[in-house]
Amino acid sequence: MIIINILVTGGAGFIGSNFIFYIFKKHPDYRIVCMDSLTYAGNLNTLKPLLEKENFRFTKTDITDREEVFKIFEEENFDVVVNFAAESHVDRSIRNPSVFLKTNIIGTQVLLDATNEFKIKRYHQVSTDEVYGDLPLDRPDLFFTESTPLHASSPYSASKASADLLCQAYCRTFKTPVTISRCSNNYGPYQFPEKLIPLMFVNASNDKPLPVYGEGANVRDWLYVDDHCKAIDMIIHNGTIGEVYNIGGHNEKNNLTVVKTILKTLGKGEDLITYVTDRPGHDMRYAIDPQKIKDELGWYPETDFETGIRMTLQWYKDNEQWWQEILDGSYQNQN
Repeated sequence: MIIINILVTGGAGFIGSNFIFYIFKKHPDYRIVCMDSLTYAGNLNTLKPLLEKENFRFTKTDITDREEVFKIFEEENFDVVVNFAAESHVDRSIRNPSVFLKTNIIGTQVLLDATNEFKIKRYHQVSTDEVYGDLPLDRPDLFFTESTPLHASSPYSASKASADLLCQAYCRTFKTPVTISRCSNNYGPYQFPEKLIPLMFVNASNDKPLPVYGEGANVRDWLYVDDHCKAIDMIIHNGTIGEVYNIGGHNEKNNLTVVKTILKTLGKGEDLITYVTDRPGHDMRYAIDPQKIKDELGWYPETDFETGIRMTLQWYKDNEQWWQEILDGSYQNQN
């Protein structure tokens, strides 16, 4: 499929911005329109190097705003839509589920309707392994596959599972050219500092306590963000319409191990670790089997955790102004 013009929703966020940088590096002649409502997790400063590019456009638009979304679709004649836009922090979803339902479900519906109305060639939904629920710690032989039943544990994962089902329903009912990817935990540059790795880096750098849920036994499959971007690039070009692709890093680590790795890398003592009350319904283990995307598209995770965490922590060291502006709130003045 020939691609010229891509809409990236949520492109001022963590994975979306990395995807935009990846695409311009891999396909410098493509045009990208970034649509982002710039909620607290969106940071226009991240995209500053691109704002003067002729083949890049930023629009501050909420994907639930049907009138504005349809207007932009009509103006741009997109080939592909990649939907990263989502409320994604589990703790926030427990405190305020309604925001997650609106953005993650209704926003997806608006984009799907626009895709049908303007006959877009491909709509790609970026989902999460959290839609599968969790796996027991004592069964390391078990992995999520694309046929694993959906079994959401939080309002966040329930909203993402609902969006996935909506995409599949549109594909079947309206022949919408949908693909879906479900990824494991991403890490890398530009991640908002409420997430585990950047939060621990910032706290450790300032000799503040590092809050670890429960005993830190929860296991996640860590995926370096550039590997994820490569997978999505391959899916939108060569993936099969109607299919789900799991994207995993084969880098399973429990949270305590991740935190200790960060402390060791920064030369800080483990006495900074503080154990806090576990979150309600906290999933114990996520682990993805990415065999399908490897067999069909030739993708595999290239970055092992030791290399990826070293590059990530170095990025945060080298870009203190970026995260300091988030901590003091001044980044929102640019938005």
